[in-house]
Amino acid sequence: MGEHHHHGPAKGLTRWLFTTNHKDIGTMYLWFSFAMFILGGSFAMIIRAELFQPGLQLVKPEFFNQMTTLHGLVMVFGAIMPSFVGLANWLIPMMIGAPDMALPRMNNWSFWILPPAFLLLASTLFMEGGAPAAGWTFYAPLSTTYAGPSVTYFIFAIHVLGLSSIMGSINIIATVMNLRAPGMTYMKMPLFVWTWLITAFLLVAVMPVLAGCVTMMLMDVHFGTSFFSAAGGGDPVLFQHIFWFFGHPEVYIIILPAFGVVSQIIPAFSRKPLFGYDSMVYATASIAFLSFIVWAHHMYTVGMPVAGELFFMYATMLIAVPTGVKVFNWVTTMWRGSLSFETPMLFCVGFLILFTIGGFTGLMLSIAPADFQYHDTYFVVAHFHYVMVAGAVFSMSAAVYFWLPKWCGRMYNETMGKTHFWISFVGFNLTFFPQHFVGLAGMPRRIPDYALQFADFNMMSSVGAFIYGLSQILFLYNVIATIVAGKKVSDPKVWDGAEGLEWTVATPAPYHTFETPPKIDPAHAHS
Repeated sequence: MGEHHHHGPAKGLTRWLFTTNHKDIGTMYLWFSFAMFILGGSFAMIIRAELFQPGLQLVKPEFFNQMTTLHGLVMVFGAIMPSFVGLANWLIPMMIGAPDMALPRMNNWSFWILPPAFLLLASTLFMEGGAPAAGWTFYAPLSTTYAGPSVTYFIFAIHVLGLSSIMGSINIIATVMNLRAPGMTYMKMPLFVWTWLITAFLLVAVMPVLAGCVTMMLMDVHFGTSFFSAAGGGDPVLFQHIFWFFGHPEVYIIILPAFGVVSQIIPAFSRKPLFGYDSMVYATASIAFLSFIVWAHHMYTVGMPVAGELFFMYATMLIAVPTGVKVFNWVTTMWRGSLSFETPMLFCVGFLILFTIGGFTGLMLSIAPADFQYHDTYFVVAHFHYVMVAGAVFSMSAAVYFWLPKWCGRMYNETMGKTHFWISFVGFNLTFFPQHFVGLAGMPRRIPDYALQFADFNMMSSVGAFIYGLSQILFLYNVIATIVAGKKVSDPKVWDGAEGLEWTVATPAPYHTFETPPKIDPAHAHS
């Protein structure tokens, strides 16, 4: 870009449009993802309002199904993933002592193609027949043979956000592999950098699979192919295989950066290094590897051979081992630590307890014969919200509270932060814990009406959802108030009453402040 872009009245806008600065881009990702979080959350509020009591009230069933589709897609691809990419942009260069990301111009493009993609996705609501109504997993033939005209735009939106993810991941891999400061070896990197490096490889591996999947849908809809149509020699179950070969690694893409965040914050508020650093790295890599060989545990009910069900059952159970290693290491880090419970730590402890519950229900779902009872009920919904909300979203909340003073040099209101945590914690559990019960009792998911015996738990669930939703407005207020008028802080004393708390105590790295790379005798440095 020519120098002229940085003068004159348009400076404010062009700064953001043309920026190659990793901090500016990280900030844009974070604000964009929060906007998507509110949008996806409002879709969920419509779902929960409809389910507040039995019978059909607020919305038509078709619109209800459009809400289930868009809630899932916007939350996964619009809220959770870009928020962690924003965190990666902000923190990874600083954590490894790099001046910026390796490919700063591509970094700009990775972000700026997202808003148009989500405008396109959301605009399907206003098209003939409305948004696709096949759920966030958009199974064929519901998403092909029986889809409205908007499915074409939906497919293009998925292509564009996949492109963003792939470019962002290549950037992270290139940055971590090429721009580490002298002395910053792989096994000295902060855990957040490790989890994102591994996540980036997962993304590069599976986003093309999703692209292939939606391209086959496009061909079936417009070009007379029959990939997913039995009438033309295809198979709807093929769709599920391809989708979940992307979809299962995807759920680990969502949770691994969360693991990284928690591995930074728990040591900080325990005042001691992370227990078992090496085993955490190996556990993360093991989870990533295993995530590729478990996809059909989403498909026990399609009529696989028993040998196939057994394979996917055992492979899925195996993932519980490295995940358990992580949980034990976090607990052991806190064990006999000098603990304090500021807001980031509260969200991490909440993460620890609730994510573990989500892990146990996942283990239940992995059992092939039992899954016939659980499949497509609210038990599954409860399970993955304990992982996605109490896992990814809680850890993201922790990350914002932890690093916001670093980002803007001002301290947030601690009382308001703690209030946000407790309202979120209560609202979340009130929403999703009862769903285990109605699910085991046979309530199917994605249906706008339900039998009378499920009424009380659904009412609780809906009340909890609105409590949880409202708590996020408090969070938004706290963040804005901090940026505009928070108490100014200097690095060493950011956490009031938390003396000696450093920005990265999470690794055995040979340096003790956030931004200073290790000192190396120039005589022994290699260029």
